[in-house]
Amino acid sequence: MHTTAPTGSASIRPPQAEQLGRTFGACRWVYNQGLTLRSEAWEHHRVRVGFAETCRALTGWKRVEETTWLKEVSSTVLQQSLRHVDQAFTRFLSGQSKCPERKKKGRSRDSAIYVRTGFKWVEDPALPGTGLITLAKQSEPLRIRWSRALPPGVVPIRLSVTRDKAGRYFVSRPASCARTKCSSWRTCPS
Repeated sequence: MHTTAPTGSASIRPPQAEQLGRTFGACRWVYNQGLTLRSEAWEHHRVRVGFAETCRALTGWKRVEETTWLKEVSSTVLQQSLRHVDQAFTRFLSGQSKCPERKKKGRSRDSAIYVRTGFKWVEDPALPGTGLITLAKQSEPLRIRWSRALPPGVVPIRLSVTRDKAGRYFVSRPASCARTKCSSWRTCPS
């Protein structure tokens, strides 16, 4: 059976809490702007705006003087926020769910999704299940201890970094999101 439930998470107290706070705020802002762009296009013109168009808008937002702070955050997590808008809007238009709502600070969970290009995982060979995760555009790596160790030679390909209302940080990886390290791309299983 294919599952995407988290199989491991680690509670962390990052020295870069301010950087992660900016990342969470930027993800929320980009999600809300993407939602506004898509909603207005649909309401006023009955035009569907896709993921590619919202990514182009993200590039434009980064160039505007008032929102140059978006450059301080990894583009991979911002694009994942736009993917979430795309998925939510697609479910809405197909009648599977209600219209997506804007995210509000303090009311929605702070989170950022990092795909493989947005982080680096280095396992401690002496202590299986522990290691360092360096997130894109973060100053220091996070020391992680998974609640369930990854099998030897397997690296996560997607991570979710979240902050709960008590200010604790968590890193989790979906069960389906791990891949064997390969010496060459030619020998790597898909």
